[in-house]
Amino acid sequence: MTTDAGNPSDTGSRTRLDLRSDCARCVGLCCVAPGFTRSSAFAFDKPPGTPCQNLHGDYRCGIHTVLRERGMSGCTVYECFGAGQQVTQHLYEGRSWRDEPAAARGMFADFWTVQTLHEMLWYLTEVLTVRAAAPVHAEVAALVDELSGRTDDLDALHTVDHLAVPGIVGPLLERAVALARPTGPAHRRADLASRRLTDLRAADLRGASLLSADLRGADLREADLLGADLRGADLRGADLSTAYFVTPSQVASALGDPTTRLPHRLGAAPAHWT
Repeated sequence: MTTDAGNPSDTGSRTRLDLRSDCARCVGLCCVAPGFTRSSAFAFDKPPGTPCQNLHGDYRCGIHTVLRERGMSGCTVYECFGAGQQVTQHLYEGRSWRDEPAAARGMFADFWTVQTLHEMLWYLTEVLTVRAAAPVHAEVAALVDELSGRTDDLDALHTVDHLAVPGIVGPLLERAVALARPTGPAHRRADLASRRLTDLRAADLRGASLLSADLRGADLREADLLGADLRGADLRGADLSTAYFVTPSQVASALGDPTTRLPHRLGAAPAHWT
């Protein structure tokens, strides 16, 4: 992947959208809106729309530093793509579901819609940094402006069919990566669970299951990882530095260490990696 640090300022502003969770600016939406059942990822059942038993009055998690030790690893891999703070601070101007119970259902629904839009914006803004995808940059930028504009106003947001948005964005991402990615191994939607794989340079892994795959030392540069399931995959020593469409949730659900090379936009490696 070749990036262009010299993009015009308007494109630069699009690539700097607030697309990472900031719990300090949220009212614990991800601790209330989703439901989950007891499993290896969650220590207890929680119905949708009810506060987690670990959520404190200040909207902070009471066991945040020991979530994995308490059987709540599912929380450590979750990423709202900045939807929490966008809904809390912008759309609801700091209001809370706790203070306004009548608004809770709508707030939770808006949270899911914004999360979907922000995830799509995560992928689209990445395309704008890829020089080889320049032929689609204008189209991508227009869609970035449209989707981000829908999250700026509740009335505009409520016109969005969030279930349809990935179907609109997906083909554009397909065109972009076709311009930028060399031909590599074809594993789209393949079941590669528990497999030992190393030569994945420029591989098409879109939608593939890499559940518990042994990817130690694998070359994943320029691989398309959109929607790939990396839960439990061993990425120690793997090189994902120029892989496409990698999300914080994907890497947090995998195993890694200081020798794992991640795309720059992800920042620091997950805290639970050793």
